[in-house]
Amino acid sequence: MIERTIYKEVLKKIRTKPVTVITGSRQVGKSTLCRILVDNENFNYVSLDNIKDLATASNDPAAFLAEHKFPLIIDEVQKCPALFTEIESIVNKRKFEGFSNEGMYVLTGSQSYNLMENVTESLAGRVTFITMSPLSNREVQNRKEIPFEINSEINNKDADENKDNLEDVYNNIVRGFYPEIFDKNIDDIESFYSDYVMSYIERDVSQLINLKDKLQFQRFMEVVASSTGEELVSDNLAKIIGVTSKTIDSWISILVSGNIITLLQPYFENSVTKRVVKRPKLIFNDTGLAAYLAGLSNPTVLKKSRFAGRFIETYIINEIIKSFNNNGVSAKFYYYRDTNQHEIDLIVKHNGKLNLIECKSGVMYNASDIKSFDQLKNTAFELSGSGIICNTDKAYSLKSGFYAVPIKSL
Repeated sequence: MIERTIYKEVLKKIRTKPVTVITGSRQVGKSTLCRILVDNENFNYVSLDNIKDLATASNDPAAFLAEHKFPLIIDEVQKCPALFTEIESIVNKRKFEGFSNEGMYVLTGSQSYNLMENVTESLAGRVTFITMSPLSNREVQNRKEIPFEINSEINNKDADENKDNLEDVYNNIVRGFYPEIFDKNIDDIESFYSDYVMSYIERDVSQLINLKDKLQFQRFMEVVASSTGEELVSDNLAKIIGVTSKTIDSWISILVSGNIITLLQPYFENSVTKRVVKRPKLIFNDTGLAAYLAGLSNPTVLKKSRFAGRFIETYIINEIIKSFNNNGVSAKFYYYRDTNQHEIDLIVKHNGKLNLIECKSGVMYNASDIKSFDQLKNTAFELSGSGIICNTDKAYSLKSGFYAVPIKSL
């Protein structure tokens, strides 16, 4: 079993709040992490995937929680909203009676929107949230994971420790990072993702909406996967799929809620040009799932395709976001594009600083390749750790303070 960086953050969270909510897409390892909590931290466990337990919880939440004592993990808790009010009552009573109420409940679910909506209504001030991602490449390789920054000395050291070559990067992208693939040494990646998509549509999507045409929704997912790294233009997707823009917006919100995609918002501040594109950029949260849906499950085919650059970009952005989230470090992630076609693939806002990052699939670049960075020269924030992540073996300077660094340093 691969050790998860985020486990330390989970332990920290459960010792500070009565309720910890863990969300993440299907099969990212939430249940496995919960089993570790059961073994190491003496939590009890119940899953609402069990029809009998779900019926008891729905019909009599108080009796259900009396039977299943805290500290308690409730898996797939979004299936029974009635539990939240009862949990609130138990947490408040424990505090009123003068006892510590930290670490009483861990709640997990794969539909973050409905789950968080119910939790925040009932448990405001008593809850902390964690979002689990698929595995990071550092976790797979059992390398120490820290929040990523462009620092040529550190990046070179990290790249030397990573034995992947360029072909491995494309293999990683196509394989993806769902834990089961590694735990079971799955070779038939297409069958794995075929089953994943079917399960996701049948079990998650169908719980949220009355989906009349499941094949049409899968077609929608395929088109969205092919659009990873691009701006989200609902009207264009609507024309391709044959539905309304309103339906596309609804379906996009389902993918966001299920942690299947991330929408990077455009970066803006008053000191920067006002001609900024306002549409978000769509990023698939796992490149393996995106490659399968886009019909690019062969790394050689992907490398030669017109999608190669955007899949490299998606891979880089995902690994950077994971490095912050897995360590519980707060950061905000944006992209920049204006009407003059200046673009910055990723902007990381952290600790009062901006990191500007371009994602490239080539090797040799120069200062002209980061000229879009000049659009933020008047930013109110300090610029730090900026440059290009690409397929170079060693970091090199683009201009003073800006570097090209190896993708292997992720």
